[in-house]
Amino acid sequence: MHELGIAEKIVEIALASIPEGIENPKVERMNLRIGKFASVVEDSLRFCFGIVVKDTPLAETELIIENVPVLVHCNKCNFEWEVDDPIFKCPECHGTDLEMLSGREIDIDSIELAD
Repeated sequence: MHELGIAEKIVEIALASIPEGIENPKVERMNLRIGKFASVVEDSLRFCFGIVVKDTPLAETELIIENVPVLVHCNKCNFEWEVDDPIFKCPECHGTDLEMLSGREIDIDSIELAD
């Protein structure tokens, strides 16, 4: 289950981003962007996140996950489309010289602290 490692890294980054000097910081919300082809099981990530944040300023954090679609660009005809299945062939020119523009990312979009 690589979601545990992902959760640990997310928490590490979030804790490092809390400004120094804030007494008893509390993170209310963390917004993530996770690509459809990032191979992350959302329920597993939420479960692992809940374990990792225990006894930290993130303990009661609401984890909001935006699923990012797989967007592909054909270098031959410049067509861009959203991929729903693992068939990577341009629907316009049937070319295979493709570039994946999105869909593999795991990003922390924002971290919201309580007032």
